[in-house]
Amino acid sequence: MEPGRTPDIDPGRTRHIDPGRTRHIDPGRTRHMEPGRTPDIDPGRTRHMEPGRTRDTEPLTPGGQAEATWLKHTFTFISEHLRPVLPGPAPPADDILTGESANQLPELCGVISQLTRCVSGDQLSVCVVRRIQELLCVSHTLPVSYRFVSVSELLTRQHLSCASNLSWSTNQQRTWAREAELCLPGHRALPRVSLLLIGCLTEGRGGEWRLVDASGSVRCEVLSPSPDWLNCPVFLPHWNYIPHNAQGQAQNQDEGYVELIGSPALLCPSTEQGLAAGPGGAGLSRVVGVREAAGLLDSRPRGQRPSVCGQVGVVCPLLVVGGAAFFFFSLTGDRVVLPVLVKDSSRLWWSQCVCVGQSVCVTALRVCVLRGWRGNNVLCVTDQSEIHTTDTHTQEHTQEHTQGHTHTQEHRHTQEHTHTQEHRHTQEHTHTQEHTQGHTDLQADMPPPLMTSHGDERDVVQSAVRMKQSTVISYQGTVTEVVSEGAGLYVIDRKVGLCLAYQPSLRRKLRVGDTVQLHHVHFLYRPCPDFPPSMLCTCLRSSLRVAAFSRVGGRSPDLTCPSDGALPRLLLEKNMGVSEYLWTCHLSSQLTHSLVPSVLRQQCVCVLAWKLMECVWRRGRRGGRRDIYSEMLDEPHTCPLTQYRVDPGVHQYLSVSELTQSLQSESWSLVPLSSLLPPGGSSLTRSQINTAVSWSCRTLTSDPRNSPQSGDSLRQRPLLLVGVLELPSQTSEQTLQLRDGTGAVACVSTETSEEEEGGQRAAFNSAWIGCLVCVHQFTMVMERFIQSEFPSYEHLDQEKYITHKDHRIYLQFSLDHLHILSPSVAMVTHVRQREEESGDVTGRSKTVEEESEGGQPAGRKRRRREEEDETGSSPSVTVATGPVDGASRPCVSMVIRVQQKEGVAWRNSEAGAGLTLSSSVRVAVIGPVVSWRADPKNRPMTERETEKDREDKVILVLSGVSTRWFPLLQPGCFYRLIAANTQDPSVLIGSGVSGCSRLELHSDSTLQVRSDWRFHTLTRPLLLHTYRQALPPPVLTVSGVLDSRSELVYFQALVSDRISLNDRTSDSGGTHTGVRLTVCDQTGRSLQVYLDLSHTPYPPGLLPSNTLLLSGFQRRVSRTGSVYCSSLPVSSVTVVAVGDSSWSGAAASVGVGLHSLVPVLSVVQPRRSFSPKQISVCVCVCVLIRLVIDDGTGEAHIWFSGVLVRPLLGLADSQWEGLQRALRVRGHIRVYPRGRSLVSDSADPLLHFLLCVCSSDAVCRQLCLTCRRDVRWRSAEMKRFSRGDRDFMTRMTPPLQLTCLHVSTD
Repeated sequence: MEPGRTPDIDPGRTRHIDPGRTRHIDPGRTRHMEPGRTPDIDPGRTRHMEPGRTRDTEPLTPGGQAEATWLKHTFTFISEHLRPVLPGPAPPADDILTGESANQLPELCGVISQLTRCVSGDQLSVCVVRRIQELLCVSHTLPVSYRFVSVSELLTRQHLSCASNLSWSTNQQRTWAREAELCLPGHRALPRVSLLLIGCLTEGRGGEWRLVDASGSVRCEVLSPSPDWLNCPVFLPHWNYIPHNAQGQAQNQDEGYVELIGSPALLCPSTEQGLAAGPGGAGLSRVVGVREAAGLLDSRPRGQRPSVCGQVGVVCPLLVVGGAAFFFFSLTGDRVVLPVLVKDSSRLWWSQCVCVGQSVCVTALRVCVLRGWRGNNVLCVTDQSEIHTTDTHTQEHTQEHTQGHTHTQEHRHTQEHTHTQEHRHTQEHTHTQEHTQGHTDLQADMPPPLMTSHGDERDVVQSAVRMKQSTVISYQGTVTEVVSEGAGLYVIDRKVGLCLAYQPSLRRKLRVGDTVQLHHVHFLYRPCPDFPPSMLCTCLRSSLRVAAFSRVGGRSPDLTCPSDGALPRLLLEKNMGVSEYLWTCHLSSQLTHSLVPSVLRQQCVCVLAWKLMECVWRRGRRGGRRDIYSEMLDEPHTCPLTQYRVDPGVHQYLSVSELTQSLQSESWSLVPLSSLLPPGGSSLTRSQINTAVSWSCRTLTSDPRNSPQSGDSLRQRPLLLVGVLELPSQTSEQTLQLRDGTGAVACVSTETSEEEEGGQRAAFNSAWIGCLVCVHQFTMVMERFIQSEFPSYEHLDQEKYITHKDHRIYLQFSLDHLHILSPSVAMVTHVRQREEESGDVTGRSKTVEEESEGGQPAGRKRRRREEEDETGSSPSVTVATGPVDGASRPCVSMVIRVQQKEGVAWRNSEAGAGLTLSSSVRVAVIGPVVSWRADPKNRPMTERETEKDREDKVILVLSGVSTRWFPLLQPGCFYRLIAANTQDPSVLIGSGVSGCSRLELHSDSTLQVRSDWRFHTLTRPLLLHTYRQALPPPVLTVSGVLDSRSELVYFQALVSDRISLNDRTSDSGGTHTGVRLTVCDQTGRSLQVYLDLSHTPYPPGLLPSNTLLLSGFQRRVSRTGSVYCSSLPVSSVTVVAVGDSSWSGAAASVGVGLHSLVPVLSVVQPRRSFSPKQISVCVCVCVLIRLVIDDGTGEAHIWFSGVLVRPLLGLADSQWEGLQRALRVRGHIRVYPRGRSLVSDSADPLLHFLLCVCSSDAVCRQLCLTCRRDVRWRSAEMKRFSRGDRDFMTRMTPPLQLTCLHVSTD
C-alpha cells in the first residue's frame, strides 16, 4: 500500500453519502471524534494517523455494547476458522478491540500459496471489518444482525437454498425478489439470510474452486474468476447457497455449493502478476504471437518454453479419459488458430478462468505430440505455466457489481447486481456466427439466416427422411425450464431448447433463472416434434458459461425420470443421432408417468425407452466411434451434430388413459347424427330414423397416413402404446386388455394360424399374459349407442330427444405386430421351444434360468442377457415387470384339450347370491393328475402327463373371476390346468365320477374352476405317436349353413353389415338387447344372424370386415323359406380375423356411358327387418338398381339406392313421387330389362313404364359416378362352361362391387 493512501477508499465517493443519514449514529460515539469530523470517511483523514499506520491497523472503536459484542465474536471467529489456515498464532480478541497489542502482532511465517507480503492476525481481522464497512451504505456502523458462519455449519445446518447480500437494504431485497418472481412465474425468489462467509479460495479436484476454512471446504462456483483470487483469504459479501438435492444439484453429490455473485473482497491480495516476471522468478523472457507460435509446432525446438499471447477462440469442456483429466482451448490471432492442451492437474482450474473472446497470455508452454489426432502437434501447459489476463473484464465486472450495490439507487442497484434485467436477456439474446460480427434475432418458427458455408441448411433425401446440416452460432439467454437434468435438456427464453448430452455432464447443473452464454453451439431446426422447433446442441467444441446465477429457488427436484442420467451414457456408447436421442428422452419422461411404479421399476425406464427407440427408428449401432480430438480440433469442424435427420412422422407415445380420453371426447363431437342416416334420410319415418342412429361406429388406424380423416386431432403422427397384456380385470369383459399405470383398454386380438398359411385365428397362447409389449399397428374402435325418440329428420340436432347415450372403446390388432419389450417367463419358454425346433438356439432367448432338477423354482431369477452382438441389438439390461406369482409354490396339474365352449352369460349362482357370469368348456383330459413342487407353466409335456389308453371328458365350469380365462380357451388347443398351493390330485377330479367299475357313465363329469387356478397353453403338446385326436365339431361356411339340415351349427363368416335391435318393452334402459348381423363367405352367399344380448355381456368386434366364429347357433327357416340363425344361451362369438379398418370405404369417381351398359338389372322392392322375437319391424320403400360395367379387363357392379335412383332414371319430381306411391301399394316388383329390342308381354302398366324408362334415351347418356368399394369381396372361384359335348373349368374373378354415392351429368 502506498504511504499516505487510505486502503481501497475512493475520496470522491463520499459525495454519495446522504448527510441526513448521520441520525443513525450513536450520540455517545461523537465524543471519540474530532470536532467537525463527519461520520463518513474523510479524504484527509490520513493526517490524523501516526506515521506508518494505515486504516487497516487503526484500532476499532465500537459504537455500543451490541457492536462490541459483534466485534468480539467476529475476531474470535476469524481466529478460530480463518487464522488456523494461516501459519502463526492469533492475538486475543479483547486486546485487538482496545488496540493495546497493535505493535506486538507477530508476522506470518508463511502464506497459503504465493502470498508475497506478510499479514498479521489483527491486520486480517481489522481488514475484514473495514471491508464490511466499505460495503455498507454507512461506514461507521456495523452489521450486528449478521453473523459469520463456518463452512461445516453451512453444509450441515442449512438445508434450504438461500442468498446473502450484505449491502442490501430491505427495500432493495424486496424489489430484487419481486422482479425475479415476475420474470419467472411460478418460482419463488431465494430467501435472504443474515450470514457472512469468509475463507480462502483454493483449487479442488477436477479444476473446481473451493472455499476453505478451519472447519472444512465447500465447492464455490464463480462467474468470472481471476487467477489472482486463488489461494487468497477472501470475504464473500454476496453469495447464494444451494444445498444438497436442491434443483440444480446432482443426486449423487454429497454436499451443497456456494455461488459467488460478483467478486470477493480480497483480504490479503497477492502481488500483481505482470508480463515482466512471474512467480518464483520465472519471468517472461520473450512473448510471441499466435502466428509465430504456430511455426514452433512444425519445428519443435528443444528446450524452449515460449509464452504466447492471443485471444481465446474456443474453450472445450473438461474431459476425463482413462482417469486423466484435460481440456483444450485455442488462441487466435492473425487468422491463425493455435490449440493449447491443459493436462496438468494443478492447472485444471484454468477451465473456469478462460472465456471466449478474452485476451490471455500463457507462459512456459511446450510442444507435444497428440496421438490419435491427425494434426499431431499441439502446445501443452507445463507445471511452470501461468495464465495472465491482459484485459479488464474482471476488474470492470468487480467495480460494476460493487458500486452498483453501494452507491446507486435501489432500482439501479438491482439492475447492476444481476448485470442484465430478465427481459433484457430475452430481448437482447443473439445468435452470432463464429468469427462474425452480425446479430440476428432467433425466431421460433423459422431457422436463422445462413452466414457461412458450413452452416447451409441443405436437405439430403435419404430413405424418405430429410437430412439437414446444422448451423454453428453463439447465443445468450436465460434458462426458463429444466426439462431433464440427468439427460441434459433445458429450455431457454421459453422457446429455445438446449441439449447438453453430447458434452460431459456439468459439475453444477443449470437452474431455472441462470443466464448462460453459449459459443460454437449447433442450431437445429425441428429435429424432434416433441421439443421446441429451435434447438441448440453443444458438442465437444462448444463452451457454456454461466453469466449470471439464478435469483429464484428451485422447486422440489423433478423426479420425471431420476435415472435419466443413463441416457447420456447410452448415447456415448451407441453414438446415435440427436433426433433419436431427443425422442428417447421425451419417451422416457412419458413412460415414467405411465408405467412407474405399478408396471415397471424406475431403474428400467431409460433402457426401455432406448429399446423402443431402436424398435421404432429401426436403427442399430452406428459404425465407428466418436473421434473426440477431431471433434475439438479439426477445421472445418465435424461432429455428430453436424448433420441431423428430420422426420415429422415419427411415432407419438400415448398412455392408455390419454388414448381413451381422447377417443371418448371425439366419439360424439365429430359425428353429426344426420350423417348416420342412409342417402335420402330426410324421407325416413320416425322408427327408421331412431333405428339408424341407435348404433354407429368409427374406426381409426394408428398410422394417419393409412387412413387420413378430416377433423382428426388425435393422430397427428403414428401412435405408439406400451403396456402389459393381461386377462380382463372385469368379469364382464370377454377380451384381453392392455394395461399401464394410468388405465386399461380392451383388446380384440388375433394371431397367425399355424394350420393355415397366412391365416388368422383368435388369440389362444397364454404366454402373452404378463408380457410388456409395444403396440404400433392397431385399430381404435369407438362404438356409439343412442336410445332416442326423434320425431322427424328436422329434430336430429336437438339433444333433448336422446334418452340414453353410451359408448365403447377398444383396440383391434394382431399379436404378430407386437414388439415384446419384457417377456413373461412363459413367453421365454415358448420362444426357446420354437428355436429348438427350428434348430436356431441363441443366447438371446435365455433370459431366465433353466429350471433345476426336481422342479425347483428358477423362474423368479432372470439371467442377464449376453453382450449384444456386432449388429447392435438392444442394451443388455433386463426389464422386469415384477415377481412371478406362484413360482415356488407346490401345485398339481393335468393336460387338457378344449373341444367346445359355451358362451358367457348371466346365470343363477349356486350360493343364491343372484346372477353371476358363468360359462362351461367341454375338454378332453389327456393324462393323469401330476404333482409339482413348482409351477411348470408351459414347458413341454412329460411322459407322466400322458396316458395312451385313456381319455376322459370333463366339463369345466367357469364362473365369477374364473371366466376371465374364457377369451384364451379356443377349441382344438391344448392347455395345462394348474391348481396352485396343493399337492392333492383329487382337486382336479370332476364330480360325478363313480368308483364302481360295473357302472357305466353316460354323462361327463364337471369340474368347477377356482379363481386361483391357471391355464398354460401348450403349443407343442403331442409327444405320443398313438395319441387319439377327437376333432371339435366341423366349422361350416355360410354356404354350408344354408345347405345344411342340422339345427345346431358352427360356422365362420365375414360380417358385411350390422343393425342394432332394441326391445322398447324391456326395463334395460339404453342397453341394446339385440344385434342383427349380415354375414357372407367367399362365394358371396349371405346369411342373417340374430344375437340376443339381454343376458350376455356385449361382445366387442362385431364390425363389418371382421371374420367371426359363431359356435352353437340355431339354424332356423322363416315363413318365406329364408334361412337365418339365432343365438342360444350356449352360443358364443369369437373374432378370428380382423379386417380392413377402413370398411366404410373411400369414395372414387368413375365416368361411364349408360348406352354401353347392357344388360341393366333394376330391382324395385321394399326392405323389411325382422328379428327372431319380432322385437321391431321396419318397413320402408327401397329402390335398388344394379349397373353392370364391362370394359374388357374386368366386370364391375354399381349399386344405386334411394334418392340416387331418380337422377339415374331421369325422372321428374312428380314421376318419382308417383312411382313411390305405386310401390307402396304393390309391395314389390322386379324389372329385368334385356335391351331395346325386347318386348314385354306383361300387361302390368308399372312394369311396362319401368321397362320403357330403362331403355329410353334419357337413361342412356354419359354420367360421372362417385362410388365406394364394398367390402363384401369374394376370391376367385371355379366355374364350369360347356362347349358342345365338352365341359371346361376356369377360375373366374368376381366382379368389383361398388356403391354409388353421387351422380353427376357433367
